[in-house]
Amino acid sequence: MLGDRPRRPLKPGAGRPPGGRAGSSRQPPDARRPAPERGLGGEQVEGRQAVRELLLAGRRRVKEVVLADDLDPAPIIEEIEELAAESRTRVRRVPRATLEGQARSEAPQGVLAKAAPLRDADLDTLCRRGRDGQPPFLLALDGITDPQNLGALLRTAECAGVSGVLLPRHRAAHVTPTVAKAAAGAIEHLDIALVSGMPAALARAKELGVWVVGLDEAGEAPLFGLAVADQPLALVLGAEGSGLGRLTRARCDLLVAIPIRGRLASLNVASAGALACYEVTRRRA
Repeated sequence: MLGDRPRRPLKPGAGRPPGGRAGSSRQPPDARRPAPERGLGGEQVEGRQAVRELLLAGRRRVKEVVLADDLDPAPIIEEIEELAAESRTRVRRVPRATLEGQARSEAPQGVLAKAAPLRDADLDTLCRRGRDGQPPFLLALDGITDPQNLGALLRTAECAGVSGVLLPRHRAAHVTPTVAKAAAGAIEHLDIALVSGMPAALARAKELGVWVVGLDEAGEAPLFGLAVADQPLALVLGAEGSGLGRLTRARCDLLVAIPIRGRLASLNVASAGALACYEVTRRRA
């Protein structure tokens, strides 16, 4: 029976790398220097809907909006210009070739903006705060590397009422212009936390009373009818192809699976994530 139960504290020193003999390692100065930490990104936003939501949300400073000078009139372009004027954001019109030379996504739709980077949310805060009085509903993405998949998952997360997203700091996609465009503005409304390691972040979430549910094709329970959907919850999705990492899987309270009745073995991670997010939303309705 699933219900409230005590959480086991992490062992002191858990996750600490084993030490060597004193003086046994002689590394060059560059090897001892810590690598610069990657932020969330989001400094360049491309696509009409994404730029509109950037201006509409007003959560971060927009430095400028760049428009192709051959754009046909359209209500969304007029709205972008009006929102930019209201926020006193400079709008530049440039030749389409110039704009496309600056773009980092395949189809910027003649619109891009440059903004302050996204702010990293606090993990503990996300574990304690939901949306609209609901318990927290977190989406933990364990090593998603495809920008289109990440953008689609962020768009689904925002629409489904996810209150926070966890992304690993390393070996995963962050918010590139392609991700921002695929997310269609969702990045402006989601709280996203960068975590040093997903297993440790999930262990901390469990300490704070959050149920950790992994989506896995070998899950022992079906996704549909998830009993803890109305509790504080972190839904964990694994990387494309390899799925959940071994340590991440070990941190899950429960592994659930989507029934597959066709000849293919699995769903794309973005499609599977959409089903899982909306099953939680349905159970909370």
